[in-house]
Amino acid sequence: MPRELSVRCASLGTVQREPIGEGSGAAVLVDGPAPRSARGLELLGRVLAGSGVDPDVPVLELGADGELPPGFAEDDDPGLDPDLADPVAPEMPLRHAVRLPPRAGRPVDWPGWAPPAVVRSLRAAGVERPWSHQAEGAEHAHAGRDVVVATGTASGKSLVYQLPVLARLDADPRATALYLSPTKALAADQLRSLRALDLPGVRPAPVDGDTSMEERDWARHHSRWIFSNPDMLHRSVLPWHARWATFLRRLEYVVVDECHTYRGVFGSHVALLLRRLLRVARRYGAAPTVVLASATVARPAEFASALTGREVVAVTEDGSPSAGRTVALWEPPLLPELTGENGAPVRRPASTESSRMLADLVLEGARSLAFVRSRRGAETTALSAQRLVAEIDPDLVPRISAYRGGYLPEERRALEAALMRGELLGVATTNALELGVDIAGLDAVVVAGFPGTRASFWQQAGRAGRASDEALVVLVARDDPMDTYLVHHPRALIGAPVEACVLDPSNPYVLAPQLVCAAAELPLTAEDVESTFGGAAAEEVLAELVEDGVLRRRPAGWFWPSTREKPAGSVDIRGSGLGQVALVEAGTGRMLGTADGASAPGTAHPGAVYLHRGESYVVDELDLDAGVALVHAEDPNWRTDARSTSDVEIVAVRERSDHGPVSVFFGDVRVTGQVVAYQRRTPDGTVLDTVPLDMPAQTLETRSVWYTIADDVLAAAGIEPSHVPGALHAAEHAAIGLLPLFAICDRWDIGGLSTALHQDTGLPTVFVHDGHPGGAGLAERGHAVLERWLRATRQAIRDCGCRTGCPSCVQSPKCGNGNAPLDKAGAVRVLDIVIGALRA
Repeated sequence: MPRELSVRCASLGTVQREPIGEGSGAAVLVDGPAPRSARGLELLGRVLAGSGVDPDVPVLELGADGELPPGFAEDDDPGLDPDLADPVAPEMPLRHAVRLPPRAGRPVDWPGWAPPAVVRSLRAAGVERPWSHQAEGAEHAHAGRDVVVATGTASGKSLVYQLPVLARLDADPRATALYLSPTKALAADQLRSLRALDLPGVRPAPVDGDTSMEERDWARHHSRWIFSNPDMLHRSVLPWHARWATFLRRLEYVVVDECHTYRGVFGSHVALLLRRLLRVARRYGAAPTVVLASATVARPAEFASALTGREVVAVTEDGSPSAGRTVALWEPPLLPELTGENGAPVRRPASTESSRMLADLVLEGARSLAFVRSRRGAETTALSAQRLVAEIDPDLVPRISAYRGGYLPEERRALEAALMRGELLGVATTNALELGVDIAGLDAVVVAGFPGTRASFWQQAGRAGRASDEALVVLVARDDPMDTYLVHHPRALIGAPVEACVLDPSNPYVLAPQLVCAAAELPLTAEDVESTFGGAAAEEVLAELVEDGVLRRRPAGWFWPSTREKPAGSVDIRGSGLGQVALVEAGTGRMLGTADGASAPGTAHPGAVYLHRGESYVVDELDLDAGVALVHAEDPNWRTDARSTSDVEIVAVRERSDHGPVSVFFGDVRVTGQVVAYQRRTPDGTVLDTVPLDMPAQTLETRSVWYTIADDVLAAAGIEPSHVPGALHAAEHAAIGLLPLFAICDRWDIGGLSTALHQDTGLPTVFVHDGHPGGAGLAERGHAVLERWLRATRQAIRDCGCRTGCPSCVQSPKCGNGNAPLDKAGAVRVLDIVIGALRA
């Protein structure tokens, strides 16, 4: 007998339940007017066939009356209620597919103030008329109002700032503008687009780490629109602002592109950096308008105001057309012949599934991107896809490549040019291409592992979709609680609102170095402190800087004591504070690439396997003080994963609430962590051995949320004393895995500790803390949504099909204890206790 499945998906209309063939296990939603291109469904069929699954998957059509299927209540927290997961056959990797509807564009007339020459150039470039959101945002900017446009990928946000900036440069031959982007690739792409307009007198120029000194000098003296990034502004422009006085005096616009990437510690640095820029501009008599562009985020005006320190108007109604996409949620199958750590079941790796999909799509002639989580993953995914394609069509192998950060500038430029020309058909990339080169209009995007936020997922998905042909987007779940939860609960991804960005410019670990840089640029006055840098919080930090002898206090304000040294060079705005580590081939002295100093102990430790452009290297030596890791070429048949340990000390309690046997806290903690070993694993994940390491301990002052539970309540719940450590440990791991559902972060941005007896509380305690100095607002967010967060955590553990715990629920890839002890059933009981106490 056929069985019935229903799929819950918010904001997509009515789902009509249709009989599904026995054992198919998949539910595919279709929405939108027909007929239209079915390219996305065709490519999904190719991917299914490549997995040995019948590609003729029955389709559930969405109706037109706007009702959701019976049995699924609407709520304000989509995807987080119990029993929303749909029944699927265990052997069926396609859990859900949703065909998103096309959207018609809303063109409007050019504004009357737009210069005819500019309009002619834009029309020649293919922009016959602006979309409604482009005209609305440009109107605000032209009127001198700070504005943020937060619309989808490939919606033409660049026209929002191009039009008013070019109009101003046309009206005033002395005016200048500054464009800032989070990546050099994005700035280079925008610069190419502007140059293609061939407008006289604009003289756009790049100023970034790849620009020679001669080119920088020319830009400073002659360019009217400079394309740069926050790092260059921080290290080279503001410390030497006197050299840039002519440019800054005439500055009319500051463009902040892809501003949603400026969150957490990095975003807090950039927020203060923008305040420094606007302060220096005021010193030269300029009052530039700020135009920000963002992916779709929650409360964009509020976020942009926090980023700039000024009131910002938001434009959020997207007037651009969209051809629609088929979004597939994919869970790799279990590999019954393999067992993981402590006997846990093992799924086929997301990278393996993604490389196979990339190969299938390339063979189909589909221009495709595979987004992976790591630099190493980008390399291995591209290599695997090349090997698979070589078995069928060797001529296509050169049309597959990896693209990631850490490549040398000339390598990046060559790959970007090949992408633009269409010479590359399949590319495995890190999020370096989530922004960067304008490559919207691809046939397919494979996302190997949830990228941490819904905003990032839709940004990556937006790289696919042509004007007339719909595209395919596949989210392939990793062995991770968050990924597993999402592919089983489509409303938590597709029907849920995007997250709000979190930043905290008052973080003293960010504020102190930024105030030092500002004082070195221009002495800080009391007015600066009050109106620009946050008032009381800044005064407190300044007092400590004066006491430490870093700054000097005079009646006129705060001064940097040296006229020769520039403190900006020693301040890392990317947040690690440890700069970059160069990967150098020991035998030749050739520099292969770079790694972040904070992550180097875990990724470039002695014995680590490092991949670069398809070649394998093994690290011989890591010198953090010198910023160098020496490597040699080797092709081992294993990969390496670092293991670390940590200890948490409570420094201060900021908030406390008692709920009977459970107490909840938020406050400051001191975390001492150390990489203690690494594991060698085969490509399928089997652990070969564990090698001890002697790496220096690192201390982190940050913020945490934690809860304690009375011993007698644990005993009453049936958790024996010997099982308490495993139950707490499993609950901690799963909670870390699910926090990104509520805060814009990655599980690697978060740490944790659980213990049956903590020295500061005297009780069983579970900590989840930020992984950044001073905190990045993540633990605070967790504290604010603790009950919802722990309910989702409990559901993820309970719904996982494993018996005693696996990477999809309670195992962690970075556990310093080798994922032992873990008690899956005990974790559910622990969370029942806490959730019940919070509800009481």
